[in-house]
Amino acid sequence: MGIKSLASRPLAWYTKRKVDKWKRQAEETQEAIFSSLILKAAKTAFGVDHKFDAIQDYDRFRENVPVRDYEQLKSYFDRLVTGEADVLWPGKPMYFSKTSGTTSGVKYIPITSDSMPHHIEAARNALLLYIAQTGHAEFVDGKMIFLQGSPVLTKTKGIDTGRLSGIVAHHIPSYLQKNRLPGFETNSIEDWEIKVDTIVTETMGEDMRLISGIPSWVQHYFEKLLDRSGKDSIKDLFPNFKLFVYGGVNFEPYRARFEKLIGRSVPGIETYPASEGFIAFQDDQNSPSLLLNTDAGIFFEFIPADKFFEENPPRLRLHEVEIGTNYALVLSTNAGLWAYSIGDTVKFTSKNPYKILVTGRIKHFTSAFGEHVIAEEVEGAMQEAAASQGAEIIEFTVAPQISPPTGLPYHEWLVAFAKKPRDEEAFVAHLDILLQQKNIYYKDLIAGKILQPLKITSLQKEAFNHYMKSQGKLGGQNKVPRLSNDRKIADALGEWMEK
Repeated sequence: MGIKSLASRPLAWYTKRKVDKWKRQAEETQEAIFSSLILKAAKTAFGVDHKFDAIQDYDRFRENVPVRDYEQLKSYFDRLVTGEADVLWPGKPMYFSKTSGTTSGVKYIPITSDSMPHHIEAARNALLLYIAQTGHAEFVDGKMIFLQGSPVLTKTKGIDTGRLSGIVAHHIPSYLQKNRLPGFETNSIEDWEIKVDTIVTETMGEDMRLISGIPSWVQHYFEKLLDRSGKDSIKDLFPNFKLFVYGGVNFEPYRARFEKLIGRSVPGIETYPASEGFIAFQDDQNSPSLLLNTDAGIFFEFIPADKFFEENPPRLRLHEVEIGTNYALVLSTNAGLWAYSIGDTVKFTSKNPYKILVTGRIKHFTSAFGEHVIAEEVEGAMQEAAASQGAEIIEFTVAPQISPPTGLPYHEWLVAFAKKPRDEEAFVAHLDILLQQKNIYYKDLIAGKILQPLKITSLQKEAFNHYMKSQGKLGGQNKVPRLSNDRKIADALGEWMEK
């Protein structure tokens, strides 16, 4: 065992005691964060506009500050981008995290000197809690790879600007830098296909022990490695591969394919980082739930997802949530976001401590007929159906087919298979039954002959990579939406239907 792994053990136990303390006092911690946020931002432009000096409690905050998304707060963000100080948070941001918007084009999410340390601390805590629970710290002694965006930052009125993963790369602790791959030059390559090829070359003969990234892009990296090396599995290339760290999407639909590529199961840690804040991370290998990061400068609110689009939806604090209910996530943070709708939905699996699962996006659902099918439902159905038929899924998305040439409308599932189901007809029938079991409204539509059962369109194995490249979104933190209410993605993917 190396010096680094030995040194990590006492730090892991210290971190566990610290996290155990705040997770037991989550409600009190949230109230303290709320008060400190309001006090510190009272003299900002936003604080003055929303009368922060008169806010003495949460009820007044809820009256003064409506829930809004980026587009609705864009006038404030635009002032930051022009270089104005004291707009949403005292001073100027430390960074702008640049992300793709929906209607507003590029979004510039502020990261401040107050919020940045929490991004790093949460990622570190996830690893240290894994060590504390399992005793396995050997990955610290080997090489680690983080498949991420370019660390090259540009300037926006003097403020460093880039993708979140590229920003975080500048804050990796010095004691891990020598272990970290790929090198800065390789990481700076913008063309994702060239970048992955270069990473394959750079890592092929290394002692890779920790691999991190969005599952779809790590899967692509693994496939390139095996293709180049001629090996049967990743374990033959990286026998000491000990830990997979991932986030951004539900891993379960990818699990079977990953285990096939790796040649065995590998422990994993799921994280929930976002430009707006590091929201949650897995702290227990015996549970897939994520510990809500209630001591990270973020004040959380929750809106029942089925009421989100009402004129005055209920806004709940932490102690008011219920286990099993789907909630839209709302944040107020020490980066200057106020009652900000991040667009994600979560459900609680525990209130002691507060733990969540990410269920999807509030605007990503299929509801052409009022069924409101969400990501959690289609991913769960796909996972169960694939397992029952020995299928391996590379990627998939679902869209409504409202006006088919003949017959009733239906849900079209566009799927790239690594391995086809043993019985495709039985697979489709089982998948439809599973979705009916998970969504009563969908079941009623099938029973009422409003919809016919779902249909699957098989795509070429590289279809989703080709699609993402055509949209300028290949690699990095970009993800394919699981669900749509229109056929833009489905029609575009038609170009890569299986022959």
